[in-house]
Order: sequence, then structure tokens, then C-alpha cells
Amino acid sequence: MDANLGAGIPARLGRAASRPRKRWLPSVLFYGVAAGLAGLFVLPVLWSLLTSLMPAAEASSSPPTYWPSRLTLENYVRLANTGDGILHYVWNSSAVAALTVSWTVILSTLAGYGFSRFRFPGRSLLFVGILATLMIPFQSILTPLFVLLRTLHLQNTLTGLALVYTTFQLPFSVFMMRNAFDVVPLELEEAAMVDGCTPGKLLVRIMLPLVSPGVVTVALFAFFNSWNELLAALILQTDAEKFTLPVMLLNARSGSLGSINWGVMQAGISVGMLPCAVLFLLLQRYYISGLIAGAVKS
Repeated sequence: MDANLGAGIPARLGRAASRPRKRWLPSVLFYGVAAGLAGLFVLPVLWSLLTSLMPAAEASSSPPTYWPSRLTLENYVRLANTGDGILHYVWNSSAVAALTVSWTVILSTLAGYGFSRFRFPGRSLLFVGILATLMIPFQSILTPLFVLLRTLHLQNTLTGLALVYTTFQLPFSVFMMRNAFDVVPLELEEAAMVDGCTPGKLLVRIMLPLVSPGVVTVALFAFFNSWNELLAALILQTDAEKFTLPVMLLNARSGSLGSINWGVMQAGISVGMLPCAVLFLLLQRYYISGLIAGAVKS
């Protein structure tokens, strides 16, 4: 009997030692795959930053130079001296993005609250009509928009461009904000109204803090799209002084004899990526919560 017991001990120890390995294996595989996917996304960003610090000859060399012989800021200096200067075009893009974000957040919040909480004739039909505009490619209406802006004397103005971007952003933003308000229990509003809270105070003091992830999500989408958009800005803005950063980079890409100046291009791309990366990293918690809240109800 003792011999049998002693013979069974190594087998039990072997099974016990294998259990932790089996529990660790899925975690190792998960984090390994996640790290590989993260590397695929981060590698182009690092490559763009590294290329922007290469000498111009190495940045445009073929076959490509994978590691610079020296690090230099000459591409950023050339970018800063292009046209009216990089800061001028960054200011134009910042102004357009700020106007677009402000108008989009205000209008979509009011519209989303109205669609979520008020009942009026044609409510569902109007909401479907707003969503239906998502199926219209904005490229197909650029010519009418150009004529409209010229008629309203808003062509070659940052305000006119921001109005166009806000129009493109509103359908998705209204959808997100209506779903965000739908998640908030009606009992909170009823309790506030019993305590004498007016509709305006109810929206600003009670509802907005509760739907802040949705507001941040809408604001980030509006900022990213307005900051990076090229086609509408290229067609609607004909005055070089009013160019945004993407349009300026399109004009700055040409080197001698029609070649592409990759060093300057990558320097401009690095400058353009910086605000988007900083904002996303700072607000990603609210951004993810807003997307989840907006997907709960439709």
C-alpha cells in the first residue's frame, strides 16, 4: 500500500505542475498577438518620424535607407519656411477644427436630446432622414457646396469650410448623442423636475455630465475628420492664405524636377499626427466608453 502511494505522488505532482502552464498559455498567446498587432500599427508611425529626421538625400533614396547616417532637423526647417510658414497653416487647421468641434457638439447634443426625450409628429421619419444623408458621398455634392459658399460670400473663409465639415459630421453625431441620452434613466430627469429644475439646467447640469463620454466621442470624431480632411479643403479653398495643413502638405510635396520630397512630407505628417495622438491618448477612456454607450440602443 505504501509503495502504491509513493508511486502516485510523482504523477500527481506532474499534473499539478502542468495546470499553471495551461493557465498561462492563453495569456501568453493573447499578449503576444496583441503586441504583434500593436507593432504593425506603431511601425509606420515610427518610420515616418525617423524618415523626417533623415537628410533629404537619404529620405528620398532608392532603395530606401533604413537607418540614417545622421539625425537632422533640416526637413522641419524647410517645412517651416514653406509658403507662409507651417505655423500659419497649423493655425488655419486649428481654427477650422475648433469651429467644427464646437458647432458639432452643440447641435448634435441638442438634437440628440430632442430625439431621445421629446415626442413630436414625424420624429422617427426625421431621424431616419438625417441618417439617410450618411449614404450620400460628400464628393458628389462638392460642386453645389462650392456654388453655395460663393453665393453666401463664404468661399475662401475658414468659417465656410467649418460649416461644411459640421454638415458632414452631424448625422453620425446626432445618432451617437441620441443613443447616449437613451441610456440615461428617465427617473433622474423626473426627480430633477420635481425639485424645480428647469429644462435648460436639467440638460446642462444633470444630463451633460452623464453623457460626457458620448460628447467626447463626437468631439474627437469631429476633430479628426476636420483636421485631416483634404478633398473639400482643396476644392473649396482657392486662396493660398486660407489653406489648411493637408492642402499645404500636398503643395509642399514636390521637389526638384517633379520628384516628391519625402523628407518634408514625412516631417509634415509627423506634425499633423501629433495633435491627434495627444488628444486620443488623453481622452481614450471617454472615447471607448462613448462608443460602447452609443452601441447599446439604436
